[in-house]
Amino acid sequence: MTGTPNTAPSPTETTDRHATWMRRALALAARGRGTTHPNPMVGCVLVHGSTVVGEGWHEHAGGPHAEAVALAAAGDRARGATAYVTLEPCAHFGRTPPCADALVAAGVARVVVASPDPDARVRGAGLARLRAGGVAVDEGVLQHDADALNAAYLVHRREGRPWVRYKTAMTLDGKIATRTGRSRWITGPAARALVHGWRHRADAVAVGVSTLLQDDPALTTRLEGPDGPGRTPRKVVFDGVARTPVTASAFEPGPDGAPARVTIVVGPDAPAARASALEARGAHVLRVAARQGRPDVGEALRALAADGVVELLLEGGGTLAWSFLEAGAVDRIAWFVAPKLIGGRGASPLAGLGVATLDEAYALAAWSVERLGDDLLIEGDLVRPAPVEER
Repeated sequence: MTGTPNTAPSPTETTDRHATWMRRALALAARGRGTTHPNPMVGCVLVHGSTVVGEGWHEHAGGPHAEAVALAAAGDRARGATAYVTLEPCAHFGRTPPCADALVAAGVARVVVASPDPDARVRGAGLARLRAGGVAVDEGVLQHDADALNAAYLVHRREGRPWVRYKTAMTLDGKIATRTGRSRWITGPAARALVHGWRHRADAVAVGVSTLLQDDPALTTRLEGPDGPGRTPRKVVFDGVARTPVTASAFEPGPDGAPARVTIVVGPDAPAARASALEARGAHVLRVAARQGRPDVGEALRALAADGVVELLLEGGGTLAWSFLEAGAVDRIAWFVAPKLIGGRGASPLAGLGVATLDEAYALAAWSVERLGDDLLIEGDLVRPAPVEER
């Protein structure tokens, strides 16, 4: 008797197929970059056999989730299909119904998930609902890629603070300004255009008061082309004793015409009259405890995170940047180097006390070097030094 050929896919074939469709879901998710905050970027692909029957991504906060978009596109063809989702489907009622319930109701046979959702309202509950509804679940497919895509969201949910990119620009001799304090422009147009793209995607951009007093930056987003002028994020000024002038350019509307949103982080000794004047100008004054004579960065970031800031772009100066490092609150470094020499005793990208030994030095992981016009960009994830007792 001739046996029936074994047509079931091998584990390798299954893994490859899952990875192929998850890459498509991740590409869809990335289309929501800059528009979904405070929500994550999520993509979903519904596959029946080898045919895509529906797909979608989360386009903006308050809009339908990726799973809902894909299910609507698939209609009855969703029954028996496999759903590839870049983040664990939600299990709670927010501005939209639970996606896990929608997948069960649609008769989806299997859900392949890249990353678990650390949000306290989900955190395994979405996967549990799927399994309870008879849906097979596979986890962890291309999780590293999915986690990288939603790094800001994951840090916000896990640590209760924004994900922080520290961007700085220096000359070859390590200066961020001339001896007269001028820093415009160390880098060229290509580097500045990239930074404006980061501002467009961020929820907030932060500087220290010394930078504001010296340069009077507008901190707006100015994108060229069809994507312009872009979304200007909230402007955050760390200003211990409320020295920010009410005439600062940061208070002016951005190129998109939207009113400026300004938060001034002050310490407990900030004069009430100055704080009141800033509030009258339209600023939100956030008063936090002092740490080494300056506003406590950790407390400020927790307050900003609670107010919806998921991704923050830190633009200076050197003293504030070191305070962020000491607080364990820098996740990515973007370090521009311009082929210029200005000499003197100008400011450096990092101030503070610095480390005592090279064992305490910060390092970069998964770093890259890119040329932008005449400038170099060195970028990577920050690796914090291990505590002394672990060395």
